[in-house]
Amino acid sequence: MKEASEFLTAFVRCVSTLSLYHEGHPALEKVLSASHERLQRLQEVEPTPHFTFLGGEVLLGRRPLRELRAWEWSRRLADAGIQRVECLGPVTRDDLDAFTWEVHARLAGETGSTAEQRQGRPSMIRYGSVGVKGGEEGPAPIPAATAMATLGYDLREEINTVEWLHAELREGRSLQIVEAEAIVRSLAVAMHGDQDFVLPLLRLKEFDQYTTTHAMNVSILAMSLAEFIGLAPREVRTFGISGLLHDLGKVTIPDEILNKPGRLTDEERAVMNNHTIAGARLILESEEHLDLAAVVAYEHHIKLDGGGYPSLTWARRCHQASDMVHVCDVFDALRTHRPYREAWEQSRVLGYLEEGAGTEFDSELVRAFVQMIRTWGDRITEIAREDQPVIGGAEGQSGRGGTLKA
Repeated sequence: MKEASEFLTAFVRCVSTLSLYHEGHPALEKVLSASHERLQRLQEVEPTPHFTFLGGEVLLGRRPLRELRAWEWSRRLADAGIQRVECLGPVTRDDLDAFTWEVHARLAGETGSTAEQRQGRPSMIRYGSVGVKGGEEGPAPIPAATAMATLGYDLREEINTVEWLHAELREGRSLQIVEAEAIVRSLAVAMHGDQDFVLPLLRLKEFDQYTTTHAMNVSILAMSLAEFIGLAPREVRTFGISGLLHDLGKVTIPDEILNKPGRLTDEERAVMNNHTIAGARLILESEEHLDLAAVVAYEHHIKLDGGGYPSLTWARRCHQASDMVHVCDVFDALRTHRPYREAWEQSRVLGYLEEGAGTEFDSELVRAFVQMIRTWGDRITEIAREDQPVIGGAEGQSGRGGTLKA
């Protein structure tokens, strides 16, 4: 949209100009007024615009602003912790000035209070990092009727649904968020269904099924870790969605690269690494309220020390959900047999996570994850067949064996 691009361009010109002139200078007043005029024009056609900045991508609602593709300021704003900006209604000049000073302060490394003391906080502009809004306190109990109904529960339908979601995206259709949310709810029921918490992790049958089983396992592990560290139920479910969709961009990768049994070439590795950007774009183009899942898809291969991919122009911390999914992603990947290597033993994987704490992984999350696996080890059950019960029945009970077997 032309009006949105013109406003953002005028706005960042203001932010840059604040460093050049003192308050009240005519040149500064001119660009501030121009920025507000552009915003008013935008609000005539889009009364409550909201922007998302993710890497080089800029979205107005769920629509990418293609004229700002690879926009440097998108990265700068996101790296300063301003990943989302929402106008709640008509924005006054004072509101926009306050927001402009706040952004300038963040980019300059000043504390937020410095800008607040100067201009106050804007009342009609909400901004900051994307994340989970709201949430209930305390654990969400599973009704007794639900628990009784899940005896003999298996994950066949959930596996088929994940495969269908991926197939829809490969055909160029949009992400079916209702189905994705239903999968996460089903996984949560499977984890709690017999009123004795379990981790129903899927064992890979065939390598071309890896994307499906890995997505579900990371979702389960992310929800388990979120619950283990005491997050609210809504956050647990939202992190479960982020885990389920973290590798969604792999649907854009040719099968000959995705399922290649040997080492990838540099060119193939570049295609593979692009799945983080592709996944974030697919999610944002499908569902605007899944901004956290998009951030996780984008960030989950970025290391704590800034390494990994995609590379960051300015060093910053990733979202807690991204750090959490990163740990769960590596754990499940290393625990799974691949054509080019055998699955690692659980103790070796946990040792790898501990060695990478503080450099590749968030130290506190690694500590919590390792403690969770060791504390809940007897609650891990492997699902070797799609129709194997998670709970109830002889096979469901025998699935609990303390530690995972390679």
